[in-house]
Amino acid sequence: MEKLPMQFPAGCRPEIDYPCVWQYKVIGTDRKALREAIAAHLGDAPYSVSDSRVSRGGRYVSLNLEVTVYSDFNRLRLYEVLGEHPAVKVIL
Repeated sequence: MEKLPMQFPAGCRPEIDYPCVWQYKVIGTDRKALREAIAAHLGDAPYSVSDSRVSRGGRYVSLNLEVTVYSDFNRLRLYEVLGEHPAVKVIL
């Protein structure tokens, strides 16, 4: 499935003052694999990861990722590369 770039209607683009702390919710089936994917993509950059929820049936887990982003490109690129990792099913 091809991902389309995020687009906003005219005048609806959010105003974000960079640098800022940004939060992502990373969802998959294996908590350890999700943590490894995050660590692989962020390397030595400071970030924090905390456990969030487990689905009702216990199949999916979600983690909260908090990291400082420095630009639209940086914020969207991290979203993109994490979303492409095989361990990640959904990223919000």
